[in-house]
Amino acid sequence: MHGAGVVESIVQKKVGGVVRDYYILKLPNRSMVVMVPTDSSDEVGLRPIVDGEQADRVLAAIPGIQVEMTANWNHRYRENMERMKSGNLLEVAWVIKGLTARDHARGLSTGERKMLHSAKQILISELVLAKSLTYEAAEAALDTALA
Repeated sequence: MHGAGVVESIVQKKVGGVVRDYYILKLPNRSMVVMVPTDSSDEVGLRPIVDGEQADRVLAAIPGIQVEMTANWNHRYRENMERMKSGNLLEVAWVIKGLTARDHARGLSTGERKMLHSAKQILISELVLAKSLTYEAAEAALDTALA
């Protein structure tokens, strides 16, 4: 849910009286550093970034994504959150496309506006690292795919 980052190091820390190894991740787009216990990295969704070809496939797939969202705000929010937590970039792209279309048609609530921003950050951060792009270039590539 934080987006793509780079493992800077693995450190041993004592937290809550327990000594564990942690990945130290730097998230360049958010100027944030995150500690993830190495033994629970799968549970929190830590995975390698996609390669450049996979990133291109995601961008190429966006125009063809067909989105139908429920009118019920709670169900829509939960479904979108599950898609974002999946770690699957096509699912994140689905959320972006759906919320963007909804924003153009009806506008978004504050919660959904924040969700759209988070989903874009997740996808853009992955594009930046996978394709060695600037943030602005990755954002422009996403905007082009959505147009």
